[in-house]
Parts: sequence; structure tokens; C-alpha cells
Amino acid sequence: MDKTKAAGHGKAENVGLSSDGKRVIIIDQTRLPSKKVLLELGTPGEMYDAILGLKVRGAPAIGIFAACSMYCLAQQIGTEKMESFIEELETYGDYLNSSRPTAVNLSWAISRMLRTARLHEQKGRGKVLAALGRECRIIQEEDVAMCRAISEYGLTLIQEGDGILTHCNAGPLATSRYGTALGPLMLGAERGMKFKVYADETRPLLQGARLTSYELLQAGIDVTLICDNMAAAVMKNGWVQACFVGCDRVAANGDTANKIGTSGVAVLANYYGIPFYVLGPSSTIDLDCHAGDEIEIELREEDEIKKKYYKQPMAPDGVKCYNPAFDVTDHSLITGIVTEKGILKAPYEEQIRKIFNQKEIRR
Repeated sequence: MDKTKAAGHGKAENVGLSSDGKRVIIIDQTRLPSKKVLLELGTPGEMYDAILGLKVRGAPAIGIFAACSMYCLAQQIGTEKMESFIEELETYGDYLNSSRPTAVNLSWAISRMLRTARLHEQKGRGKVLAALGRECRIIQEEDVAMCRAISEYGLTLIQEGDGILTHCNAGPLATSRYGTALGPLMLGAERGMKFKVYADETRPLLQGARLTSYELLQAGIDVTLICDNMAAAVMKNGWVQACFVGCDRVAANGDTANKIGTSGVAVLANYYGIPFYVLGPSSTIDLDCHAGDEIEIELREEDEIKKKYYKQPMAPDGVKCYNPAFDVTDHSLITGIVTEKGILKAPYEEQIRKIFNQKEIRR
């Protein structure tokens, strides 16, 4: 079911529950910026398709969506036998988790909801459902608080009049509210700061063009949209003083998976001596992943390159396409990783260990 209205201003969260708590409501991000379409999703297939089809996207938002989905699906399990209940919930979790492999927040949120269910298993179905509902709300509230903290830390890295380049979309649409990479910009604008933002269009799905430029315009921020292959030009012109990007998974050594093209931006920034910052919640750090080469990279359909958003195909029939959704930026190219717990600097493995209070990273 969808409810359509013209895209415009508004503070509504982009992921939430219906009034009866039995369906997940999202903004369909594939329809922005021209239309703001609210989807109400109640079946496992609809939820899986929303993740795979990028109707909901952004690592934190995917995590919140997964938690809400698990709560809604748990209510559909009819058995009172708790062993069978947990097994069925695990099956739902495995199904949702198979939709996209790269963003760690998906598996993180599903695991957290399953852990909550097991913790209350002996109390019966009603208590388990109540606990899952609470956990779902807590995860969303935590995300709001984390994004606010990330925004405060990130704002300390921006000076009045700076030019900031960003890639893909890591604003409010990719989280519960505020955003990660765009959070400091939103906060700075609220406080009257003036700066310029250069938004990479982010091929092939144009998240920068469709979503980032939309969000920044709504916030009254000076934003200029550029093609991905123009990043070097604006850097060489001296128009960029820092790069802010989000993250879908951060390895224990600081290697970072983010939207395809991010690594190229980092290489360019390194060449031109421009600070390159990754912004994201600590839930995006995967302690079980030692380095970036262990991160599974999602491969997507060829037609996203050849046909998506075009009235006619932009490539000849039969040509092969390589369409990875993400790439990995080496930790050596990252100036700092901004989390809700502070700004991490190299050596990242040591800094990450400290914020998780671990003596050593598991290998």
C-alpha cells in the first residue's frame, strides 16, 4: 500500500511503525525527489523487497527498518510454543539478512532483536512481543541520539566558508533523523554557519542527485551538484576544504565500505591534501571483520547502469556491466572516523579497541 504526496518540507522520520504497530511505514526513497510516497509494509516479501530495491537505504535506516520488521513479523507468528516461535523468528531474520550483504547494521539489528526474544523466551509470547516492541523503539531512539552526537563532533571539523564535498547520501533519509555525513552540515546551518557543499551525483543510482541535493536544499544549505568525474576538478580549484562521507561497514582496522566511488574520492582527497572524514555510528563498526578485504561487496543488476532513470537505454544491448554497490576505502586514506563516541584517528585498530573497551580485536 502506498500513500503519495508531493515531496516537500517536513520532520517526519523516514522509518516507523503504523499506529497499530503491525506494519512498517517508510518513505519510498526510489520516488524522491519528485514524489514523497509512504509505503506500509506487512509481509516478509514486501520488507525484503524494500531493502533490496533501495526503497529504504542507508546503513542506520536499514538497521531501524530491520528491527521494526522483526517486531511486526513476530506478531504474525501464531504458535504459543516458544521454541517454535524463536525458530520461526530466526527464519524471518535469516531471510531479511540475505537481502543485502554489505551493510553491517542489517545483521546487527536482526541479531539484537533475536537476542531480546531469547532473553524473554521463558516468559511467554506476550512478554516477548512487548520486549521486541520496546527494543525496536530503543534502537530508533539510540540512532537519533547517536546522529546528534556525530553531528556535534563533525561540526568541529568545519570552518565558516568551507567547501565540503560529499558522496552518496548520509543525511536524515539514511538514518532516523539528522544524518551522519550530512548531520554536521544540517546542524551548522541551524546555527547560522555559511558554507558550500559539493554533492557527487553518485552513479548509477544517483543518491547524491536525488536525495542529498534534495535534503540540503530543504535545509537551505548552499549545495552544488556535480557529476562524479568532476570531483578532481573542484578539488584542484581549491573549492573543497574537507570531504564528509558515511559508511556501511567499518572493519576493525579502519578500512571502510561505503557507496561505490567513495574510495576514488578518498584517493583524490589524499592527492590534493584535503581531509577525508568517515562519519557513522559505532554500530557500523564490525569487530569481527579485521580488514576491508573480508567485507562482502554486493553486486547489483546490470540494468541499473544501462537503463535506470533513462527514457531509453544508454548502452548497447549485449555489453557486459560490472556493478558493485560498494567499494572499500583503505584506512590509510582516512583522516578521521567520526562516531557518537568521538573522532577516531590513526592507528584505528587501537582507537576502535578503546571505544569498545577491548584489549585486542578478535581475529
